[in-house]
Amino acid sequence: MSRLLPLLLTGLGLLSVASVPKPAEPRTRTFNFEYTATVPAQGAGVKEVDLWLPVPHDDKSQDIRDLKITAPVAYEVKTSSYGNRVLHVHATGAALQGFTVSMKLQATRREHLNPTLTGQPVSRKELAPADPNMNRWLAPDSLVPLDPKIRLWAHEVITKANAKTDLEKAKAIYEHVVNTVTYDKTGQGWGRGDIYYACDARRGNCTDFHAVFIGYCRAVGIPARFSIGFPLPPERGTAEVKGYHCWAEFYTKETGWVPVDASEAAKNPAKRAYFFGAHDENRLEFTRGRDLVLAPRQHSGALNYFIYPYAEADGQPVSGLQQQFRVQDLVAVK
Repeated sequence: MSRLLPLLLTGLGLLSVASVPKPAEPRTRTFNFEYTATVPAQGAGVKEVDLWLPVPHDDKSQDIRDLKITAPVAYEVKTSSYGNRVLHVHATGAALQGFTVSMKLQATRREHLNPTLTGQPVSRKELAPADPNMNRWLAPDSLVPLDPKIRLWAHEVITKANAKTDLEKAKAIYEHVVNTVTYDKTGQGWGRGDIYYACDARRGNCTDFHAVFIGYCRAVGIPARFSIGFPLPPERGTAEVKGYHCWAEFYTKETGWVPVDASEAAKNPAKRAYFFGAHDENRLEFTRGRDLVLAPRQHSGALNYFIYPYAEADGQPVSGLQQQFRVQDLVAVK
């Protein structure tokens, strides 16, 4: 019997290893993206115009290649807060009569899946924060304060759900947001990511959904970060992209960073479970964080978020900017 026991244990060990499911292969999407911004003619007396555009970055979910910038005047690409990349254009002289800047690039976007939520083995390195801004992701934003009322509301949510671990707490907050906020872009007030507006009106767009999710997570001690970019139409081909999309991630020691998209879950109830732990490949991230300072620093206050072009004429914000965004797929869906 003693000689058979090791063989039996070995066999069981082989069986347990063989029974571990293989990780799902993330879907990918490779495409060209074009971002065009036009600054209108300035009035008499204006001496200079500064224009800033967000530039997408490489990370574990996307690769950026072949960045080509066309501008009538000198430009530079710099790195600002949280590793965000910024295209800065400084215009004087004839360019003050109006100019256009075009940014073209090729990108591969990978579906972002959190392996621990699907029972896959994860290394310590994958669980590590690997983010020098962890304290920032626990701090308030201008429109997402962490005052006693917000903390009270957040704790009411997790208490009602009897959530104990950070993962359970984040899931309770996610379910609360999806259950109680409606995707509705009518009227005024939506789109600023104002947590008090969203908690009062209980409607808005992706910015408002994730203001509540991120604010409540931070209020109970869970780091959460905001990202913004552009949604890509699920159908492959060539299309104009009409507007931005934003999403979130939260961090626990047991899971590492977990992707969340509460507004897409509200719009697509069949994908509600999927969007707690995943971001699909139909998006392109440009910037991370809110209350952003650009590079070089703008004269006005910090930007609430940064996805559309921003310009200043002699240090004052410029209105009337025009923008256009286009995507063209290069390979079939995988």
